[in-house]
Amino acid sequence: MPKDSNEQPNSGKCQVFHLNDQSSGETLVAALKRLLAPSSWGEVRRLLSNRHIDVNGNLCLDEARRVKETDVIRVWEQPLPKPIDTNDVRLAFLDEHLLVVEKPAGVNSVRHVEERMLPTKRRQLQPTLDELLPPVLAKIQRLRWPPLPPKGMNKGTRASKSGPVKGSLPIQNAKKLPPELQVMPVHRLDRNTSGLMLFARTREAEQRLIAMFRRHTIQREYVAVCHGAIQAQTIQSLLVRDRGDGLRGSLPENATPEQIDEAEKAVTHVLGCKPIVDGKYSLIRCRLETGRTHQIRIHLSEAGHRLCGEPLYNVGPDGSILPDLSGAPRQALHSDRLAFTHPVTGQHLKFEMPWPKDLAKWIRTMDDQTAS
Repeated sequence: MPKDSNEQPNSGKCQVFHLNDQSSGETLVAALKRLLAPSSWGEVRRLLSNRHIDVNGNLCLDEARRVKETDVIRVWEQPLPKPIDTNDVRLAFLDEHLLVVEKPAGVNSVRHVEERMLPTKRRQLQPTLDELLPPVLAKIQRLRWPPLPPKGMNKGTRASKSGPVKGSLPIQNAKKLPPELQVMPVHRLDRNTSGLMLFARTREAEQRLIAMFRRHTIQREYVAVCHGAIQAQTIQSLLVRDRGDGLRGSLPENATPEQIDEAEKAVTHVLGCKPIVDGKYSLIRCRLETGRTHQIRIHLSEAGHRLCGEPLYNVGPDGSILPDLSGAPRQALHSDRLAFTHPVTGQHLKFEMPWPKDLAKWIRTMDDQTAS
C-alpha cells in the first residue's frame, strides 16, 4: 500500500509511494493517476513535465516508463533541478584517442541495458553522459549536429518549418555517428556521483584502457563525507548483485551457489580521515583498487560509516532506515583524482577536479559547525 506523505530533512516535502505488485508493468503516468486520485490525467502529466516526480531517488520525466513493484515514487512539493545538458559538461582533456570528462551529478554515465532501445524522443528527455558528449565534440570540432549520413544512405523524410522535405534523416544511432563524434565509456560513475570520468574515442584506445583497468594501472581517488569517525583501513570483500534483500552487497554467510559463482573481489583503501562536527562525520579519501558497482558506497555502509546523503545503502541491522541529519544535498562522493599513462602516446596524465558547488557549499556549513 502507498505510504503517507513524508518530509525529507534535506530536500523539502514530498509524498512517498512504495509500489506493490498491483503497479508492476504500469506506465508511470498510469500509476500516478491511480496513486494521486482524484487527480486528472492533465494534472499528473504536468507534475511530470514540471519536474515534481522522482523514481527511486532520480528525477523522471518519461511518462511512458514502465514501473516495477519494487519502485519508490516521490511526488515533490517543489520542482527538482533540471536535467543535465550539454552546457553542464566540461572536458578536462581531449585528443584523438580519448577524453577526460568532469561529470556532474544527476546524470547516468551510460544508458541502462533495458533502455537502449527507447525511441529518440524519450531518450532526449534525460540524456546520459555518453549521449551528451557527441554534440559537445561536434561544437568543439565545428561539425554539424546532428550529422547526416554519407550521401545516398538512409534516405527518408525530414521536417522543416514549411513541412516535410525529402532527404537524409540525421543520424540518431550513436554507433553510426562519424568516428570523430563517437565516444566509448571504459568505466562508470553512479548517477549522483560527480567527478572525473574517462572515455575512449577509438576502438584501439578502448581495448587498451579496459586492459589497464583490469590490471589496476589507472589510479582513481575519491573524496567523501561519511557518518562517524572512521579510521584509515583497507576494506575487502566479495560483492554480489543481491545479498538477499534486493541490494548489492558483500557475499552473505549463507550464500547460495549462484551468489558464490557471481561474487567479485572488491578492494577499497580508505586513506586520509578527518573527523568533523565533533566526530559525527568524517571527511575521507578513498582509493579504488577494483571498480565494482557501488563499491565505495557498499563498503562504507557495511563498515558502519555510510555516506552522508546515501539514498540506498542506509538500512540498519534490523531493517529500519537509518536517519541522516547531515543535510547533504546528495550522496557525498566525488571522484577528484585520475592518473594514468596514455595508452597510445605513453604520456603520463594526471587530473584533479575540485568539489562541485553543491557539495562545496554544504561542506562549508559542516566546517562552520566544527569551528563553533
